[in-house]
Amino acid sequence: MRAHPVVAALLGLVLTGAVGCAPSPAVPVPVTAPATPAPLLSPLTGLPSEPGARVFAVKIDNTAAARPWDGVEAADVVYVEPVEGGLTRLLAVFASQLPRSVGPVRSARETDIGVLGAYGRPALVFSGAAPPVMDRLRAAAVVPVVPRDLPEAFRRDDRRPAPLNVYVDLTALRGRVPQAGPVQDIGLRFGPAPDGGAPVPQRSVRVGATTVTVTWSAQDDTWTVATGDRTAVSGPDRRPVRADTVVVQRVAVAESSVRDSAGSVSPIALTVGAGEAEVLREGRSFPARWSRPAVADPLRLTTPDGREMPVRPGHTWVLLAAR
Repeated sequence: MRAHPVVAALLGLVLTGAVGCAPSPAVPVPVTAPATPAPLLSPLTGLPSEPGARVFAVKIDNTAAARPWDGVEAADVVYVEPVEGGLTRLLAVFASQLPRSVGPVRSARETDIGVLGAYGRPALVFSGAAPPVMDRLRAAAVVPVVPRDLPEAFRRDDRRPAPLNVYVDLTALRGRVPQAGPVQDIGLRFGPAPDGGAPVPQRSVRVGATTVTVTWSAQDDTWTVATGDRTAVSGPDRRPVRADTVVVQRVAVAESSVRDSAGSVSPIALTVGAGEAEVLREGRSFPARWSRPAVADPLRLTTPDGREMPVRPGHTWVLLAAR
């Protein structure tokens, strides 16, 4: 049976088109591997970190009876503050790591408000505060966290006397304090040490009436921290507490209207303004200046000629010493 002429013509066109449109041999196309994204670096440590980490600052006792500490070795930044009677407290700031036990947790002070202003809206974990200080904390850009509000995150160690027996589990606070703000730039700049600097194997600094000594360990490539004549230790294995950079920040110290039970005036370390500083890193001392115009501004560290003064990536300790 012969096909109708029109159908035959159409069939011929289809076949001709099919042959004419036959694909040519495939040409290899070079495949470019996707670029590996740069790791997110924490503005608190200069080291890789997870995005969206929240900031928890914990007030910790720094008397001989309070040591050894828990969790301090994991803090990103630690401030040593003067308190009543020449004693000191730690304000330990955590974001990169949240230990299950940090303490012993003690009461807040007005100095904390000034220091933490650079952090945005961090959570401040403490055991309590004098009523005037509590009022100022509620009005400040911090999220107060005390045992009575989240008792499940706190524990008491019966082997220690009160009030040196309160500890916080920061992992239990993760997700429970949604108001706490994420990590932000507090002004630290990380990088190689500048030229110069004087070799300093050890430096002792008075904060209040307390001597804090840092000793360079070339073997461990860090500073070891001691209060008085006792090397500070922390963690379950009670290893020495170490710092990659130590900043001695010379500040004015004012008197608060608050007094302790013995009648001693509570000092306030004023961290807004400007003054001299010393940056200790890699076993050397570098003269510096610090400036911070307002409480919400980041800290700026500069060399004597006005350039940025970098700190070493890792754990930074800041000693708030009187001018």
